Amino acid sequence: MNYDYIEDLVRKSKDGDETSKEKLIEEFRPFITNLSKRTFIPGYDFDDFRNECYRILFKCISLYRTESHRFVAYATNGIKNSINDLIRTSIKTNNIHGSGAAVYDNYAEETFDSNSPPIEDILCSRYDCDCLKFAMSHLTEDEKELVHHIFFKDMTLKSFSAQKGICYSYAVKMKRFVLDKLFMYVNIYVNPRCTNKSYAENP
Repeated sequence: MNYDYIEDLVRKSKDGDETSKEKLIEEFRPFITNLSKRTFIPGYDFDDFRNECYRILFKCISLYRTESHRFVAYATNGIKNSINDLIRTSIKTNNIHGSGAAVYDNYAEETFDSNSPPIEDILCSRYDCDCLKFAMSHLTEDEKELVHHIFFKDMTLKSFSAQKGICYSYAVKMKRFVLDKLFMYVNIYVNPRCTNKSYAENP
């Protein structure tokens, strides 16, 4: 980015120039797109992350003091911190529920069949990825067994429920929970600031 050009666009945007604001959006689009693509939170999709990033960008424009001459750093940090807050909230919720808790909302029930998360593709094609190995290491033995049964042995969830002696509806919930848990630990691996401790050390 051309920092002087960005500063000029910000000044004009703060004065109400919509054309400058649109140009500023274009300047930040690659950063926002990249950040949105590599962020995983259960219940959120790419558009959710992108919209949140743009919301924070507009907020940064509004609050920015032009005399500081560092808008790029100000905005990128603000956007990253906002996404980190979303991730930390998700992690906190998962930690409160615990790995054995049977807490699932309507989203999990309604979207299980029609909106399976992208991590399924990762499981099928990228198990050698370090971040996924890290995430898998935090699963219980039963959870690992479910992942191997469905994604690596290419067997059905129904056969898994029969093998484990559990009802199919519980297996459906269990699969969704395991995928959400993997999402959480993939986030922790690729972005250590997702944890409260590391975030506090590196604000």
